[in-house]
Amino acid sequence: MLVDQRQISRKILRAKAMVVLDGAAPTPARTLDICPSGLSLTMGHMVPAGSAGNVSFEMFIDGKPQIITCRSKVTYCIFSGDDVKVGFQFINPDQAAVAAISKFMR
Repeated sequence: MLVDQRQISRKILRAKAMVVLDGAAPTPARTLDICPSGLSLTMGHMVPAGSAGNVSFEMFIDGKPQIITCRSKVTYCIFSGDDVKVGFQFINPDQAAVAAISKFMR
């Protein structure tokens, strides 16, 4: 049995997302969960670990939708059923993104 090795608590976030890796076309995705330092999502194809780009996703904060865009780096990419599960680590997120994610995590 596999044991979750993540050290930071995560919260489920199911929303549409858009991934734009450097030098690649925008790719639609779906978020799975989020923490203050990153998020995981599903995509339709593999991406190399270490790739960087922008990830945009929607969160509801105080009942209002908010689009968050963060520069991010791929930390892992694994097959998961018919999709691919990809982990992203945020790279220097702006203060508004940090505040929104912190508020969502409460």
